[in-house]
Amino acid sequence: MSGAAPAGNTPGAAGATDILGTVREALAIEIDALRTMHARLDGRVEEAVRFLLEATGRVIFTGMGKAGHVARKLAATFSSTGTPAIFLHPGEAYHGDLGVIGRSDVAVILSNSGETEEILKLLPPLRRFRVRIIALTGNVHSTLGTNSDVVLDTGVAREACPLNCAPTASTITAMALGDALACALVKAKGFRREDFAMFHPGGSLGSRLLLHVRDVMTPLSETPIIRGDMSLRDAVVAITNGRIGAVLIVNAQEELCGIFTDGDLRRLMQSETFDLGTRVAEVMTQQPLTIEKDKLAVEALVLMNERKISVLPVLKAGDIAGAVQIHSLLKHGLA
Repeated sequence: MSGAAPAGNTPGAAGATDILGTVREALAIEIDALRTMHARLDGRVEEAVRFLLEATGRVIFTGMGKAGHVARKLAATFSSTGTPAIFLHPGEAYHGDLGVIGRSDVAVILSNSGETEEILKLLPPLRRFRVRIIALTGNVHSTLGTNSDVVLDTGVAREACPLNCAPTASTITAMALGDALACALVKAKGFRREDFAMFHPGGSLGSRLLLHVRDVMTPLSETPIIRGDMSLRDAVVAITNGRIGAVLIVNAQEELCGIFTDGDLRRLMQSETFDLGTRVAEVMTQQPLTIEKDKLAVEALVLMNERKISVLPVLKAGDIAGAVQIHSLLKHGLA
């Protein structure tokens, strides 16, 4: 017998085209659902964000079935972006889990129909705790919608499922709107990349963002330093022997007073008055930008990008501690 699969199980050219067409149609339905929801956004979104900002407790996400999966994901997104959140399974709530609810919490409830039995049973205890309720539902006139403080419409014309049964487009709109609320909170709270890193210390992004300048700098012992009364020739030798593309300049008290880079040298060489005997203090960049060694490395990167410099002297309590290169920052994944 031949090892070939039965002809009926092998899609031909027409079958492959149908598969591609079905995938494109499903994506088109979901994209259209997002665009439609985007167009109908109004002040209720602002009110929902205000409730979330005013909450001194946690955000309790809940949903049943596929909506529950989305709710669990959104709770994780909120928590990782500076808004404490948990997922409450509506089926477990009446078996002791209602104990997680506090009066200072806000509940975000996901239900496409707005009539899910397990969800509706949560409304009385939430009201008893005086918890504000934000509903993400496809039926704003449902029982959930009419018993919530803010109702956000995530309704869709149809599901992407060819049978118009499985939650597909409706879960996409709910997740997208939940993510958008999280984004609004990030901006409103002034949540920073380094704050994000504090909640992700085990991830590669967190590891990079939690690097300090001291972790990536060239130490003092390897940083070329000369006095300001030395010649430009001495500066060239120091830059060549060093590996940071610059030399730090100090005064008689060994205090940092300038920096001279290989870029400065190239520009100076184009001058008709170029003279290797010139005192380096006359051609250096005076009062250079600096950074403390205990600052986050990402802060050094931001400063260097803003000022378009490639080497930054590093200080410790005002004394020279070394220097940091932008190439070193990039090598450590800080792009």
